[in-house]
Amino acid sequence: MTTRVALSSFAMILGLALAACGGDPAPPAADPSSARSLPAGHVVGFAGSYGNHAWRGIPYAEAPVGELRWRAPQPLPPWADTREALATGTSCTQLASVFSGGTREDTGKPSGEEDCLYLDVFAPRFEPAQVPAGDARLPVMFWIHGGGNTIGSAGFYDGGNLAASRDVIVVAINYRLGPFGWFRHASLRGEGTTAADRSGNYGTLDMIRALEWVRENVADFGGDPGNVTIFGESAGGTNVMTMVLSARARGLFHRAIVQSGGLGSAAAWEAENFADDPRAGEPHSSNEILAKLLVEDGTAGDRDAARAWLDTRDDPEVESYLRAKSNLEILQAYVKEGYTDGMLEMPAVIRDGFVLPRQEMAGRIARGAYNQVPIVFGTNRDEEKLFMAFNPHYVDFRLGMFPVPKDQDRYDAESDARARAWKARSVDAPAEAMLAKQGPSVFAYRWDWDEEPGIPFLADGPSTVGAGHGLEIPFVFGHWNVGPESNRLFVPWNSGGRETLAQQMMSYWANFAYAGAPGTGRAGDLPEWTPWVGGSGDAPRYMVLDTPDDGGLRMESEVWTIEKVVASVLEDPRLEEPKHRCGVLASLTWWDYIDGDQYARAGGGLCRTLALDDYPWDDDAATTTAGGG
Repeated sequence: MTTRVALSSFAMILGLALAACGGDPAPPAADPSSARSLPAGHVVGFAGSYGNHAWRGIPYAEAPVGELRWRAPQPLPPWADTREALATGTSCTQLASVFSGGTREDTGKPSGEEDCLYLDVFAPRFEPAQVPAGDARLPVMFWIHGGGNTIGSAGFYDGGNLAASRDVIVVAINYRLGPFGWFRHASLRGEGTTAADRSGNYGTLDMIRALEWVRENVADFGGDPGNVTIFGESAGGTNVMTMVLSARARGLFHRAIVQSGGLGSAAAWEAENFADDPRAGEPHSSNEILAKLLVEDGTAGDRDAARAWLDTRDDPEVESYLRAKSNLEILQAYVKEGYTDGMLEMPAVIRDGFVLPRQEMAGRIARGAYNQVPIVFGTNRDEEKLFMAFNPHYVDFRLGMFPVPKDQDRYDAESDARARAWKARSVDAPAEAMLAKQGPSVFAYRWDWDEEPGIPFLADGPSTVGAGHGLEIPFVFGHWNVGPESNRLFVPWNSGGRETLAQQMMSYWANFAYAGAPGTGRAGDLPEWTPWVGGSGDAPRYMVLDTPDDGGLRMESEVWTIEKVVASVLEDPRLEEPKHRCGVLASLTWWDYIDGDQYARAGGGLCRTLALDDYPWDDDAATTTAGGG
């Protein structure tokens, strides 16, 4: 399941808000009180912005360069001298975007390095003699960034406020992205490789190696290696689920929080085969990319000639060809003309049978064959509006940059359907399945904050973006200083409500890290967040997270299934014509919530003559349906 969104200037402003970028251009001064002696080596950090200590740019594995490209990460020998951990590590190879530290002008250009396996640590401020030990050690919260597994970095996030105000240790990691994180090909499975090397799941293995590093070293920061909570958003949430599903990660973590994640993955043959093989691979499978490289450098005249070249070469020769390519040459092979937002379409998270099970995630969960730990699932009420708000199919741009929905009713109807489908697939279904296997240690939330500022006569933030994808991240970290344009999103008039909500969310998240349940928060003063309840009744199931002016914190019960979402679309009074209902149903196929057959059957065949690649929102579209329109 892949998606790409063309970001306008306004979207990039929001992107800055998602990034929670911390740190000045010049590295801060080393703080002697932050000196720590780790098994990995001596390290010194700096004083953070929230009365905390921070250590940035600590390597957790050997640099995955040269022969270590497309290999499992290797432990790093201890360094001899004291390492100054004052600046975050280099971003992994990716296309520049505001999510990876690039400027608007840089967006879409290759950036980053293969030498990128670094992590950042944030802790309450302790003198060396006061670092908690034994039973006094603090829970560890291990953050996995999002970005479609093709963009992003740990350096965007400042965990200092969460660490200092809630007495936890926060760790944020880089991991290999795109074709360096997930690339499975027969030529890379030669003599001397391990099962991990042959998996193709190098980014997933990086996360496991970082968790191993935490187990080995976090005690010297005051953290408890026996109490690690993994949490992540979007692709980071999906990666949390890979840790939950991977036998290789068993015992390395003890709780999990999945923020707007998913259960998408690729079979090994989808990641590797040509698109026209009998078992068809994905359009950007490793063989398709190999053929493209061969054509682009003139080794082959066209795709057919590239296939013939590959058929006549043995694996070592193909491997040598791949390794001779620079990281930027490989990255560029995934880029399409006019592509601007940084994310790549490619198979990531591969069901290889060693790092990850061959069975799809949902089936594995239903069997109970996963690492059973207390877990929180959640989505944002208007997940899809962040994507729709910058798509000219849905909006017009006033003054060339301010998005305004073409039809607010249809816009809201499609946003609701897609967000409900996301909740059905990624929250309600796995919560129900896990409850049956591990009992009342499953929790859920919906995030509803929508108090973005608008611009009179130009744009309305709440109706256009609302509680959009990723906007909850600054609330989890309690960090608003997100770049020079952050005042476009976080303004004085919404500070009271968002500060209150951020404090509440940090309290719930931290209490979950301490106790395995959000409960009533760290201070015991919040409404009780109770576990997920099974069945179809009206019992409270999930916590709604919102400001006091919009209803505040409250438990609600509504459960969605994909079938229920489809029925709601067919009955939605905001969709006046059949082709509009079919348009919303078509959008559910883009993210694989329904397939083509379900689309055609919906409403008794309402959409059977409307092709999925038609765009039925346009009133002048030359399309028909069984129901007219």
